[in-house]
Amino acid sequence: MQINRKEQDGIVTLSVSGRLDAVSSVDAEKEFNEVLDAGHDMLLIDLSGLDYISSAGLRVLLVVAKRIQQKGGRVTLAGMVAGVKEVFEISGFSSIFKIFDSIDDANVFMRE
Repeated sequence: MQINRKEQDGIVTLSVSGRLDAVSSVDAEKEFNEVLDAGHDMLLIDLSGLDYISSAGLRVLLVVAKRIQQKGGRVTLAGMVAGVKEVFEISGFSSIFKIFDSIDDANVFMRE
């Protein structure tokens, strides 16, 4: 798993690629916590490069969502491949997150 970070106009975009599973979720959680601990509360997570997500990966994203909601911020997910999107739908996580097909659509929502 690899995470690339970019910040523009107060929105932090984290692009996650590879596998977000029990092994990589520890590193992912550290990366997300760094962003949140720095005071950022507008987070766009680009999952277009994510091939696989496990329950451990879902838990990391749920913790991020709860932390941002407590701060009054926003978190959105964008660009899921079909298999990852299916995991979100089956698990019910698609009702927890605002999910967009494209990064551009997610950016528009974040700026509203």
